This record gives sequence, C-alpha cells and structure tokens, in this order.
Amino acid sequence: MTPPEQTATRQPRRGRRVILWRHGQTAWNVERRFQGTTDVELTETGAAQARRAARLLASLRPDAIVASDLARAARTAAELATLTGLEVTHDESLRETYAGAWQGLTHEEIIARHGAEYAAWKRGEPVRRGGGELETEVADRAAPVVVRHAEKLPEDGTLVVVSHGGTIRTTIGRLLGLEAHSWESLGGLSNCCWSVLGEGARGWRLLEHNAGTLPEPVLGDDD
Repeated sequence: MTPPEQTATRQPRRGRRVILWRHGQTAWNVERRFQGTTDVELTETGAAQARRAARLLASLRPDAIVASDLARAARTAAELATLTGLEVTHDESLRETYAGAWQGLTHEEIIARHGAEYAAWKRGEPVRRGGGELETEVADRAAPVVVRHAEKLPEDGTLVVVSHGGTIRTTIGRLLGLEAHSWESLGGLSNCCWSVLGEGARGWRLLEHNAGTLPEPVLGDDD
C-alpha cells in the first residue's frame, strides 16, 4: 500500500497530448481561394509564421511529428523538425478536403456559382463540395492516422500533427465523438495556429483551440 505522504506528493499522470497545427499562410489564403488538395506553397509571411510557431511548439518537447504531404504543410512541419531533430512522417491521408470544382475559386465565386450547395454545407448537411469529398470521408481517412501515431507515444508523450484547417476541424470532431453536423461549430484555425487534444479518463478532450501561444494550466474549469 502506498504511504499517504507519497500519494500526496505524486504528480498526476498528464496523459498523451495531440497538437493539431495548421500550416502557414499561402497566397491563396490571402486571396480567399479554396485550396483543397491543390499544392500551394507558403508565402514569405507563411514561412515566418512557421518559424515563430515552431519555436513555441519545440519547447513542448514533442515526441513525434506527422504531416500532410502537401507543400504548405510539409514546409511548416520542417521548421519544427529542424529545431527538435525529429523526422517528419508524411501521410497523404492528412491532406485538405478534395473539393473538385470549388478548388481555385474565391469565396465570392463559390457563393455566386454554387450558392445552394454552399448554403446547404453551412447548414451542416452532408455536401460533396464541388463534387469532392464529404467531411465525414475526410475524418474517415485523417482521424485514424492521428490515433495510430498517438498510440505509439509514451504515456505522457506529445504528437504534433501538421495539416489543414478543414481536415483538422473534422478530425477534432471525430475524436471528440461529436455529430458531423456540429463540426462547423468548432470554428476555424488561423494560419500556423493549433488546437490541443488531451487524453482523459473518458477519451480525448479539447484543451486549446486556435491557439498561438503556449497553453496555460486550466484552474477551476467547473466553476
């Protein structure tokens, strides 16, 4: 039996942690063009964002990095790899949603040409935007990759997943067990910001969302 004094001083198990990090800025982000699976490079601003964010994330001592193989995510991940000495595992299953005819169009052009389809998507209906993937199909391919790599972590380890805004949102929704029609309520991620999932007694918990600074301890979250 553990002595009471040892029980009182024992540090609680932190559990595994997954950081889902969106890539840096691209020219199509600035122009509000739907990128999807189109392979668009980072701008100079995007590369600078990646370097800044990498310095912060490196201080969390990640154990592994997995990234989309699209250039904007791969370049972002490379900045963290340089600082940590970790190798990046690239996986095409972490790519952004394929959106067919929507890809390359601006936000305004999508509304003008595919208004009914856009409105249905915003209502949370299952829509193949531009004839592409359903959000649930994106989660079907991306979430298992995250889980598989998270399962390889030590019990208090940290995984960094470098991906895309839509893919990250659907993956979070799936891992939290939310209904697909409510995934949009999670909101978007700014370029090079991240969300953090922590392992809890009842599964994954959302600890941080659209963060750009290091996480602070949560004190009194029930009051």
